[in-house]
Amino acid sequence: MFAQRATATTGLHDEIKEWRCPGSPSMRVAVGMSSATGEKVQGKDSAVEAEAALSPNATTEKSKGFTAEERAAIKERAQELKAEKRRSAKKADGESDLLAKIAEMPKPDRVMAERLHAVIKAAAPELSPKTWYGMPAYAKDGKVVCFFQSADKFKSRYATFGFNDTANLDEGAMWPTSFALKKLTAAEEARIGALVKKAAS
Repeated sequence: MFAQRATATTGLHDEIKEWRCPGSPSMRVAVGMSSATGEKVQGKDSAVEAEAALSPNATTEKSKGFTAEERAAIKERAQELKAEKRRSAKKADGESDLLAKIAEMPKPDRVMAERLHAVIKAAAPELSPKTWYGMPAYAKDGKVVCFFQSADKFKSRYATFGFNDTANLDEGAMWPTSFALKKLTAAEEARIGALVKKAAS
């Protein structure tokens, strides 16, 4: 699912980490963290290049590395980070943003996202709802544990429910961290609920 390589920034070096764009066949994004936090900014040159790539004046050659959906996701993350800085990190604020994003989805994705939201809240009420690159996500101590990527997000043939490395799902030397979703039945809901509960433990 994650393969394409590129570098991008979510704004003024708001966040430093390597991000592999969900749903993108081969896009990897490195985003920088604000020096205002006191943390060292890494990959600055790559982030600057990505800012240029996202500019309306970017050359055709530079912009070829991103699809329109990928560029939109990066810009959504920049807006999310700016919003988080402007307000206190209230759980209710994050849930309001998440529900607004779900409401924008096409019906098949929206129905799944609404059911997943209910399942996740029941399984792990300690997780904080929020948006992440414009996707519904659930965080613990400010770090995203799991997320839902609609099929429409990157024009995929199925939706994806995924976990980040903060999820406590370790099982031997190899374990799955994302699942394709075509529909949700009681069986899938039960399985996801159990995984989320374990991930948040």
